[in-house]
Amino acid sequence: MISNIAKLSHQEISENRSTLDSLDQVNKLPVYVLLDSIRSSYNVGSIFRTSDGAMVNKLYLCGYTPHPPHKEVLKTALGSHESVEWEFVKNPVELVKRLKADGVKICALEQTDKSFPYYEMKSSNFPLCLIVGNEISGVSQDLIDLCDFAVDIPQYGIKQSLNVAVAYGITIFELRKIHTT
Repeated sequence: MISNIAKLSHQEISENRSTLDSLDQVNKLPVYVLLDSIRSSYNVGSIFRTSDGAMVNKLYLCGYTPHPPHKEVLKTALGSHESVEWEFVKNPVELVKRLKADGVKICALEQTDKSFPYYEMKSSNFPLCLIVGNEISGVSQDLIDLCDFAVDIPQYGIKQSLNVAVAYGITIFELRKIHTT
């Protein structure tokens, strides 16, 4: 049993955090994240917050993914839309082709016939664009066709998948761990 544990105050936590003014000095994770027609504004806001926590390089909101200043995105993002660089791109195919031409590896977070577990990624996979798909249909096949590889999260229960924001959170923090070790 652990004793004498004190919860940190908001001020104590803030002392070790970056600010909007110091973001240019932060060592960002060399990961671009592409959201492929996410339906839920709340999932998008959650992904913004998680992207801030992992300090990703950039978030691309594609297709019909809701984006700021959408009320529910802002509500869930809690201001992280200001600390995470982001861009709305209607057609993700051209974006993926451009990133690929710039030497960025393209990875779908999706169950495919060649997926491997997310925790088997290697540091040689960076810089990386992680594509996260729609809550119902997943990553579109036209984007999967452009991917260098795909990763998935092994499932052990009855359901076949996790909530998209949860799956993203699990994967992006593993990528942070892989990149820093």
